[in-house]
Amino acid sequence: MAVVLAAAVIVALLMFGSSGGTTLTAYFENAGQLVKGNQVKVGGRTIGSVTDVGLSRNGQAIVKMKIDGGFGRLHQGTTAVIRAPSLSGIANRYVSLQPGPNNAPELPDGAVLTSDKTTAPVEVDQIFDTFDPKTREGLRNFIRGSAAQYRGKGRQASESLRYLAPAISTTAQLTDELARSQAELERFVRDTSGVVTTLASRSDDLSALVRNAAATSAAIGDDQQALARTLDVLAPALRKGSDAFAGLRTTLDRLDPLVAVSKPVAPKLAPFFAALRPLVRDAQPTVEDLRFLIRSAGSGNDLTELTSELPQLASTAHTAFPNSIRALQKSQPVVEYIRPYTPDFTGWLQKFAEVAAPYDANGHYARVQPVFASFQYSADASGASLTAIPPQQRLGTFQFGNQRRCPGTATQNSDGSAPFLDMGQLSGSCDPSRRLPGP
Repeated sequence: MAVVLAAAVIVALLMFGSSGGTTLTAYFENAGQLVKGNQVKVGGRTIGSVTDVGLSRNGQAIVKMKIDGGFGRLHQGTTAVIRAPSLSGIANRYVSLQPGPNNAPELPDGAVLTSDKTTAPVEVDQIFDTFDPKTREGLRNFIRGSAAQYRGKGRQASESLRYLAPAISTTAQLTDELARSQAELERFVRDTSGVVTTLASRSDDLSALVRNAAATSAAIGDDQQALARTLDVLAPALRKGSDAFAGLRTTLDRLDPLVAVSKPVAPKLAPFFAALRPLVRDAQPTVEDLRFLIRSAGSGNDLTELTSELPQLASTAHTAFPNSIRALQKSQPVVEYIRPYTPDFTGWLQKFAEVAAPYDANGHYARVQPVFASFQYSADASGASLTAIPPQQRLGTFQFGNQRRCPGTATQNSDGSAPFLDMGQLSGSCDPSRRLPGP
């Protein structure tokens, strides 16, 4: 019986007896509505309670805590923070302990945490006290306006909360990206500060802008039917615009070869455009007159209306224009061949006109004596010479027919600009060796 009684006593002590626990005292700058009986937690688990809240001689709050014995002993490096589960409660604070490392020495019973190891809560009133009266009034109006905004719209607000979680996750990603781009964030903050300062200096203009925006919104709200019709027409327009942009992407891809070919030529266009600028400036009045000739206000006074009123002309042009285009296309090789000879042809016309420049009472006259191969040019090591050819032998040495002369070979030149082969386009079409003797 004695053994059974002793075992019962031991079990009772283990089940109902107290393990004693430990006490801990912490100094805070303020108790933050902490009261006797509030919980003491570690990692969200309750390990004790507040036994007393007092005031030290230097105005700090003295918080005494009882730590349950089942938790074990705390170690040096332990810190304490007064926390609140929510902002809506009063005297619902608790003390959150952050234990020190296990390899540090244990804290004795009755250990004291000084104010450098504790953190007092920041009350909402402290934040509001930092605002000036004008800012507090603006915040009060904002809160009242928010209440008026959601009054009678609880169901819509509940539906919007479904998007709160994606918004928060997206905000977290944005925050992580900003943390990785610290330098860019600092530059953004500086630039934003400059923008805000500029806006503050133009507060009157900003207020006027807000008032005008409010008036515009009110006008749009008063004409809701027209706005609804506009939105109905906007959707098809956006779809057509999307199709147009999709086709534009293909067009831009096809323009890539043209851009690649144009890159070497583009720098050479700058001098050309510089020389073209005076022509464009002088041509502006002519183009203006031509614009009025093609399209003018009124009826029966421009070429567009004339063409629309002449169906026979339109029918003829429908046939004639394609024929003209084909004729121009076929004549292009001839024009390309003649183009390099333009200076020679122009010089011939000029000199031919000077032949008949003299005139008398009967009109212009010309004294012309054709000379065919009067001299023969020869060159050797001793030098070059011209030998006179007898008249009876001159026609025999003259060559008729195509001479295959290249452009510029009708004159002597010393700068090497002739003959002109048009960047190799005339190679094989003319003989560069057929040129006047001399330098």
